[in-house]
Amino acid sequence: MSAHFDDIERQARLLPLKEKAALARLLIEDLETSVDEDVERLWIEEAQRRDAAYLSGELEAVPGEDVMKRARRRVVAKMFIERESNKSRSSYRSAMF
Repeated sequence: MSAHFDDIERQARLLPLKEKAALARLLIEDLETSVDEDVERLWIEEAQRRDAAYLSGELEAVPGEDVMKRARRRVVAKMFIERESNKSRSSYRSAMF
């Protein structure tokens, strides 16, 4: 990534939580304009497939609290990995210059 990107990332990480969330929402909305037009239809089909599997007993329901715990663990793990990767890149850059 460019130095400009790194600077923006650093600034974004310093934002209060609500501002980070607002920024993330804006960036995601910006990306969504370039998404394949079939995505919404495909997600609806997937939701219908999962609903049918649940109703037929092929799929068990998972409590929302459990789903959110799992999602939070994944996000934290990903953030940790990215942070460690950034540290490595930073160390590499320092060693190069």
